[in-house]
Amino acid sequence: MALGPVVVCLGEALIDRLGPPGGDPAVDRPVDDRLGGAPANVACGLARLGTPVAFAGRLGQDAIGKAFSRLFVERGLQTALLQRDDERPSRIVLVRRARDGERQFQGFAGDEGTGFADQALEPAALPQAQWLLIGTLPLAAPMSASALLSAVRQAQSQGTAIALDVNWRPTFWDATADPEAGPSAAAKVAIQPLLDQAALIKLAREEALWFFKTDDPGAIQQALPQRPDVVVTDGAAPVRWQLADDSGQQGAFQPPTVVDTTGAGDAFTAGLLHRWEAAPRERIRFAAACGALVCGGAGGIDPQPTQAQVEQFLGGVS
Repeated sequence: MALGPVVVCLGEALIDRLGPPGGDPAVDRPVDDRLGGAPANVACGLARLGTPVAFAGRLGQDAIGKAFSRLFVERGLQTALLQRDDERPSRIVLVRRARDGERQFQGFAGDEGTGFADQALEPAALPQAQWLLIGTLPLAAPMSASALLSAVRQAQSQGTAIALDVNWRPTFWDATADPEAGPSAAAKVAIQPLLDQAALIKLAREEALWFFKTDDPGAIQQALPQRPDVVVTDGAAPVRWQLADDSGQQGAFQPPTVVDTTGAGDAFTAGLLHRWEAAPRERIRFAAACGALVCGGAGGIDPQPTQAQVEQFLGGVS
């Protein structure tokens, strides 16, 4: 009998359409289509590291949906919570890549007028698990918001800890928004209940400043009623963390090569949850190595490391 999941990852699975470096993925060629979406990335990263994981999301009855189904089987994910949509397609996100590997989400492709499958996620009964990993993007559409909030309520009633990767992406809330824009007042109101219930919150530095007006993880912990664990990332700058009463920072590791940074934060999150029982500093160091190694290949899933690869990498760095 299969073990139940340690982590349930709920949210979007989609295609990251990577444009040529310095080009526009909407018009320039060649493009590189990669399976992605933050919760799907984390789920696949956890599975590759060896943590039992289930993915809860919704995909179209299309080539993208079939590709994810094959991937999830290959990685050994539990897929009983995977939904299929007969009307709406899977989402394609256009990702502009700078020549240094940094990326920017600039819009979508594939909508046939009915929206995308991930926006129509339906509530489902969640299995018992240690963690429910969520982001904020499902809140941007009414149906998926209802499914997300249902999952949060179930997690609270079952004693499942909530891990929240804020993952602010303005274009999901407003397709015409500036990709660099911060959250609107309405978005902040929608997201705040998740911040108030999460046991672990991961934010990029700009997200920390938008929501808390500080990038100090200790101050963020004290600002929330449940006193969560808080991790603040900042690209190539050191990661800062407050895990219970322990705090510190971890410098970014330099990967052997950098192809693009898509999925680096999701690989970090997977590594953090995978090593959660370790000492705080070891958790963060392992997670940082996962984030570095995923930059060595294209997309957020294919280059994800195994535990042995992470340990080998850490054995060669100070």
